Amino acid sequence: MTQPGVPHGGWPTAPQNSNKAIASLVCGVLFMCAPASIAAIILGHLALVDIKRTAGRMAGRGMAIAGLVLGYAGLALTTIYIVFVTFMVRNTFSRDAPANEAAAIETMRTYETALKAYALKCPAQGYPATLSPLGPGQGDCTRANLIHDPRLVAGAPLRKGYMFVYRPGVHGDEQVTVFALVAQPIAPGTTGKRFFYLDEGGVIREADSQIVGPNSPPLGESVAPADHPDDDEQDNPAQPNKP
Repeated sequence: MTQPGVPHGGWPTAPQNSNKAIASLVCGVLFMCAPASIAAIILGHLALVDIKRTAGRMAGRGMAIAGLVLGYAGLALTTIYIVFVTFMVRNTFSRDAPANEAAAIETMRTYETALKAYALKCPAQGYPATLSPLGPGQGDCTRANLIHDPRLVAGAPLRKGYMFVYRPGVHGDEQVTVFALVAQPIAPGTTGKRFFYLDEGGVIREADSQIVGPNSPPLGESVAPADHPDDDEQDNPAQPNKP
């Protein structure tokens, strides 16, 4: 009877190492790369199955196990790293939220000034159909040169964690007489907590949700007066009763 590892009519030969086990170990050494760790785990399991099936004719079990250990370790380290980076990014943006909101309010005022200037410059058009005509250019109604930052006149303007959405009321052959401009945080609660709204009335309004519009409270009036009683008394001193 032929024994495992002993060819018929010949001397015993050493079992060959599993190529999958070798590949698993190599990929496991590169454990800092998540795809390599996943490959090490898959190849390691396949190698163990092949080695068991050959009943001693194939070696490399130790290499397959080492590749599995390194692969799982690399996958765990990669997961921890991703969680850590995500936490740090969210924490950084959360600290910047007040500054982002202040920048959004400033940008809304920039848009208000530019839109009103455009309507005066181009009375036949009124307000522009898009924000693009407000950008740098020759100073006519096509490029009114009222906003010098090209990012603010792009199709979807972004600035410091906020996105600005402009909607004209009437466009085409008719004069544009109304508009709505909304500033919304790119990641609500992280890059900013408040939403802002502006229309042709020139009043910036705010809300804590995306439901913001002409009925939202004006900027600075969403805080209940009872929160600052001393300031209210100073700003509105009691008047003597008139006879």
